[in-house]
Amino acid sequence: MKPVFALVGRPNVGKSTLFNRLTKSRDALVADFPGLTRDRKYGQGVLGADSQEGNEGRSYLVIDTGGLSGDDVGIDEYMATQTWLAVDEASTVLFMVDGREGLTAADHLVADRLRRAGKKVFLVVNKIDSVDPDQAMADFYQLGFKEVYAIAASQGRGVTQMIKSLLETFPIIEEEKIPEEHADSIRIAFVGRPNVGKSTLINRIMGEERVVAFDKPGTTRDSIYVPFERDGQKYTLIDTAGVRRKAKVKEAIETFSIIKTLSAIENSHVVIMLLDAHETITDQDAHLLGLVLDAGRSLVIAINKWDNLSEYQRDQIKVKLEVKLPFLDFADKHFISALHGTGVGHLYKSVHEAYDSAMLKVSTARMTRMLQTATEAHQLPIVAASRIKLRYAHQGGSNPFTVIIHGNQTKRIPGSYKRYLMNYFRETLKLKGTQVRLEFKTGDNPFEGKEKRARLSPSEIFRQNKKNPHRKSLKKSKKRK
Repeated sequence: MKPVFALVGRPNVGKSTLFNRLTKSRDALVADFPGLTRDRKYGQGVLGADSQEGNEGRSYLVIDTGGLSGDDVGIDEYMATQTWLAVDEASTVLFMVDGREGLTAADHLVADRLRRAGKKVFLVVNKIDSVDPDQAMADFYQLGFKEVYAIAASQGRGVTQMIKSLLETFPIIEEEKIPEEHADSIRIAFVGRPNVGKSTLINRIMGEERVVAFDKPGTTRDSIYVPFERDGQKYTLIDTAGVRRKAKVKEAIETFSIIKTLSAIENSHVVIMLLDAHETITDQDAHLLGLVLDAGRSLVIAINKWDNLSEYQRDQIKVKLEVKLPFLDFADKHFISALHGTGVGHLYKSVHEAYDSAMLKVSTARMTRMLQTATEAHQLPIVAASRIKLRYAHQGGSNPFTVIIHGNQTKRIPGSYKRYLMNYFRETLKLKGTQVRLEFKTGDNPFEGKEKRARLSPSEIFRQNKKNPHRKSLKKSKKRK
């Protein structure tokens, strides 16, 4: 498994700010008052990624937690329970303290509990931007932790050096990659909330009881890789534990299933997301779909337990899918009954189409022609008196299908135009079940000086010519002539 860092500490010490910094996102809510984070929040970060040099970087997971106030009643008790569950599933704990406020009694209580947890703990002194770092860190050494980092999460000061040092304590292992015996197969991960029928669907596909399945949420505690062959095609079916609302995760052994589910998504080619037709689409469903999209995996949606529903109920469910999941228009949707087998056979076609789309190889010449056609049909906007120009495009990778576009002023391309390009590439290449990722590269503009000079007034050009060191030699050469 990749490194998992849990951010632990008192309320308002900057855990969510550091979470956003490490994951380069705005997923965690941040505000200047304590107790904002209630549940655990998961995010992924990458250090040292460089697509031009072919360096994928070191990836890691971060868990944001609620603050530990020391109270064991009401919401504070619930928040503390969530925090210690995060500590259980993390490989390393980042114990955060406030460098401005100094050492408090609550910090001592948290430190004592962390020592009993038996985890590798690193002390992180935050908010050193307006204080002397050495003085701020002096008091905290009495907590007894050997490794201490001083950072300013809001400004990013010291954060990169800290995560780089932390990752060096973890060996680079092949365990993050798929086992070799499954490397030549189409890997399909089945994900969804507990009790939506993932194990039942796998058993239906296999035609035998290969996975434990019965009507109780949380039966699957680990990700299970099931080899399978059909019509000469090898598959690996990955059954994952149900990802339930974190408030309902009680047993410590179940907390590991969330991390393993994220790993199963990354190790797959295609994800089949199961929804329960008898329940409304929840925020947890949307969050899980977000994890699939963040991983860039191809997606097929299966609405299970479709039998025994009236036509009115079915129409209502279809309307809710369009309203709540409009960003999944590229994914095929199937209405099935895993228990009775209705509609299950149609999943194979969508899986193959999604896999073929995700693994498609396209030449640079063809990609560039498509880019030129797209920009001619819908011109780029004018920025700073000059139009943005996109020169050429090439494929940057598969699973997800990635397009790298080179041009000038690419940072100024509006989000609406990026979406237009993504939809254009997907429709032109007839990609199904997979999203298109765009990466923009801005090269040095050889005409930058000339463009700047062209915008100067005649008087400014005259003054620049007077300062030209070659002006006198030019005059002499003209006199000789």
